[in-house]
Amino acid sequence: MERAAKNCAANCTCDTPKSDHPQRGFTRQVLTLFALVFGAILFVAVVGEWLGLFKAVSARVPWFLGLVIVLAGGYPIFLNVLRAAVRGKITSHTLMTLGVIAALAIGEWTTAAIVVFFMRMGEYAESFTLERARSAVKNLTAMTPLLARIIVDGDEREAPVSEALLGLTVVARPGEKIPVDGEVLAGHGTVDQSTITGESMPIEMGPGAKVFAATLLCAGSLRIRVTHTGPDTTFGRIIKMVEEAEAHRADVQRIADRFSAYYLPVVTGVAALTFLIRHDPLATAAVLVVACSCSFALATPIAMIASIGAGAKKGLLIKGGKYLESLARADTILIDKTGTLTLGRPELTDVVPLNGYGEQEILSLAASAERYSEHPLADAIRKEAHRRNLPAYEPDRFQATPGMGIEARVNGMTVAVGNRRLLDRPAVEVAEELEAAGKTLLFVLLNGAPAGILGCADTLRPEVPEAVAALRKMGIEQMELLTGDNEQTAAPLGQALEIPCRSNLLPEEKISIVKEYQSKGHTVVMVGDGVNDAPALAQADVGVAMGAAGTDIAVEAARIALMREDWTLVPEVLRIARRTMGVVKLNIAFTVVYNAVGLTLAALGFLPPVLAAAAQSLPDLGILANSSRLLRSR
Repeated sequence: MERAAKNCAANCTCDTPKSDHPQRGFTRQVLTLFALVFGAILFVAVVGEWLGLFKAVSARVPWFLGLVIVLAGGYPIFLNVLRAAVRGKITSHTLMTLGVIAALAIGEWTTAAIVVFFMRMGEYAESFTLERARSAVKNLTAMTPLLARIIVDGDEREAPVSEALLGLTVVARPGEKIPVDGEVLAGHGTVDQSTITGESMPIEMGPGAKVFAATLLCAGSLRIRVTHTGPDTTFGRIIKMVEEAEAHRADVQRIADRFSAYYLPVVTGVAALTFLIRHDPLATAAVLVVACSCSFALATPIAMIASIGAGAKKGLLIKGGKYLESLARADTILIDKTGTLTLGRPELTDVVPLNGYGEQEILSLAASAERYSEHPLADAIRKEAHRRNLPAYEPDRFQATPGMGIEARVNGMTVAVGNRRLLDRPAVEVAEELEAAGKTLLFVLLNGAPAGILGCADTLRPEVPEAVAALRKMGIEQMELLTGDNEQTAAPLGQALEIPCRSNLLPEEKISIVKEYQSKGHTVVMVGDGVNDAPALAQADVGVAMGAAGTDIAVEAARIALMREDWTLVPEVLRIARRTMGVVKLNIAFTVVYNAVGLTLAALGFLPPVLAAAAQSLPDLGILANSSRLLRSR
């Protein structure tokens, strides 16, 4: 594995950023942009006003030529404002356009030109902000494979991915991206799946394994049967989900929209009062200019887009900003058991030898006897024997008895493995203890005599206790375990995690429990595997699907999809949501205070139109710098 990881690293160099710390590079860009804008403000607004440059220019340039300069510089913005006005909408540049008109009306074309200059500067800053926040989607799209090696009539040829039809076979070679979702037919290789699951370590793949488009084959060669192509692949759905998530508006954003609708009349009223009380047209123009609500409109979407993009890189698919907001308010988490808290498959947990036999001997003979059994418990026995490197023998004969177990001839002995019906006597005390712990028991008989007991269980994911403790530390005290298993199986798991448990539940009963909490005013998060939990995931305020890579129903039903089966991602996505809402609230508070101060200074005559135009560009950069913190990992 270590060698495979090194090979993978070597093969991935072409796709990795040049900087080992891309966030540091981004921070430098933000600081550089801030310095440029601030420098322009100081030079153009302060120095220019102090030296009398504006008056000198105004005296030498005819007014009509200044008007042409203003219209030419601000034409794209003025046109957008006019189109929005025809549709009855107010944009972030509506107030500044009114300020430009006011400056021109009083003959201050130089002031109007400076306002236009800062409008364009602010537009550039806004565009830069959005493009940086959306870089995650662009990076994902750039990683989409365009070509595939297709086998047709026994010959291999390179063709566009669109020609890799379902059922065909494609070939992937070392250092190439796998072009489709599919099943490995032949070959072995090491695959970097970080684009899908967020896992950094490559995974060994062989026949029968499922692979995903846009993952990197680091070493080896694979022949893959095509199951999904293009937008239908897991990677294609990820891109679509992230793009759709950017379009979702959180409730906080709707508050910003309502604020903007009320903001224009307020600002217009302040400007009118300024003119009536002070009879100062410059102060009136400054009020209109400084009141641009652009920064308020950016306060929410920039933070949401940054978090959605950063989450996608970690294997967290968040379908929209409104779900981040709901998740940040969450106080109740309901958890499915099988496949979510547990691994979803039985594992051998106990080997109890009886009557003088050894543990290794019992397990080796049982695994040999179960060699051709298709039962999930038989698979658990074989895997544990393989893990311990125990010898596996070829059975001379094999017979399965439905409802009881199997019997085989191994190394001259008759080996029987099955449930308690194999025994002619009551279960021994140790068996009762294992059953009380929720274990499924298999009894091993050698030549008809009891030789050992095997205990199997759907085991808890190793990272779950730490993740549950992290959730409690974050203030989530209301948690409940929901399962369709019987109480005897489920209760020990709930007791181990100190979480209340409800058992023997049908899918519709899980929905009723979600509604029960919601009716009491709780914000409910449901964590499930997205299969039989799909209705409850959809009913919850936020449904979180565990291990959703390649699972259509999980991605569709949940609001947040965890692309790998790792419970540490549950508290992580909650942290992201709370951190995002903290940034959003700080952005909004900063904008409100900044605009209130600006309006006051402009109305009192302390902020001339030139400085007002310069000042309105600074909040955008402050919001960008604050929101960029969400792109950093913690």
